[in-house]
Amino acid sequence: MHPPPIMSSTTIKQPTIPLKSLPNPKKTKKLRIALYSHDTMGLGHKRRNLLIAQSLAYSPLNADILVISGMSDMTKVGTHPNIEYITLPALYKTREGEYQARRLDMSLDAIIKLRSQVIRATIKNFQPDVFIVDNVPRGAMGELDRTLKYLRNHSKTHCVLGLRDILDQPEVIIPSWKKAKNEETIARYYDNVWIYGDPAVYDATKEYNFSAEVAAKIRYTGYLDQRYRLNYAKSQEKQPITQKSERLALCLVGGGQDGYQLAKGFAQAELPQNSHGIIITGPLMPSQLRQQLHHEAKNRPNLQVLDYVSEPTLLLQKADLVVAMGGYNTTCEILSFEKRALIVPRIQPREEQLIRAQRLQTLGLVDMLHPNEVNAEALSQWLCQAVATPNVHKNIDFHGLKRIPQYLGEMLEGYDLRFLKAS
Repeated sequence: MHPPPIMSSTTIKQPTIPLKSLPNPKKTKKLRIALYSHDTMGLGHKRRNLLIAQSLAYSPLNADILVISGMSDMTKVGTHPNIEYITLPALYKTREGEYQARRLDMSLDAIIKLRSQVIRATIKNFQPDVFIVDNVPRGAMGELDRTLKYLRNHSKTHCVLGLRDILDQPEVIIPSWKKAKNEETIARYYDNVWIYGDPAVYDATKEYNFSAEVAAKIRYTGYLDQRYRLNYAKSQEKQPITQKSERLALCLVGGGQDGYQLAKGFAQAELPQNSHGIIITGPLMPSQLRQQLHHEAKNRPNLQVLDYVSEPTLLLQKADLVVAMGGYNTTCEILSFEKRALIVPRIQPREEQLIRAQRLQTLGLVDMLHPNEVNAEALSQWLCQAVATPNVHKNIDFHGLKRIPQYLGEMLEGYDLRFLKAS
């Protein structure tokens, strides 16, 4: 099965593999890949894992893919018949960084125990060839400990830790990782660590002073090109959400759980002449706050509020100006489409977004506004000024979705993909 042609002026092709390099299907069982994300705040981990899963499913690796996630709406996005989902009882991370059950009336210990049992049973029965863990080496509150131990002692599964480009300030990550015994976990259980970024933007190996044993397992994939998402969107989603012919100013706040102040500032800001504004609130914004935004838009014919769009890149590719929070996926989407953007980063409970926005601003690829300075006047000023279009792809490595199948192929016997070069 091949993905539909991409809806962009720049064609993004899936990496191709000569048939002679693939194993004989009569002699080799179908590859099994499992991906895990803990999903406690926002939609970032879910969307990153889904994009990787889709990219692998459409690659020639001939794989069954199982995504283990804490988000229940993953199947609302266009997908592939070889991808299946297991949804864990949801966790929630407060602004102070504390975990708690999102919906169930359960103690933290009880819900972690339940999630841990579901994960271990799933992995034991699925028996993946590769297990890709997103961001947290031991899972939320150590919920992967039993699974990782089982895999090391009773299987030949290759374990990979996938990290976003930036985790937090080094003075936060170094002691917290030491306390959580993350480097010991990586050394004992993981075969590779993939960093979904470009060391020219942020060299995590150096910044976090990883041990030599961990550093030896690290491979930078490059950033994940979000234009691939257009290949995988459901056909019914490809119809324009708005018929407006004016220039489009788009406001993105991720899942929306802490994005109200930015959305409110955008709703009250002055838009450029002949412009139409769209705010996507995200599914996690409290309903009463979404209602207030709809009220703000009632008397503004040039402003539209959408509660949720399963694939926001369908709108992003049409945007002329973007105001957004600075999560990994949102920022990668903005950069992938080379959009003129103002990033308003989250600064609690982590400063990862702040660091990323500062680095990219220094490179001249985005503008940044500190969240404490967000108001309608500041946003109006940025929206109405001339902003240069960034030249992203000549400055940053965005070949992550090409390299991941290559790295997997090199890891697994019979799949020699070393000739697959990002270009």
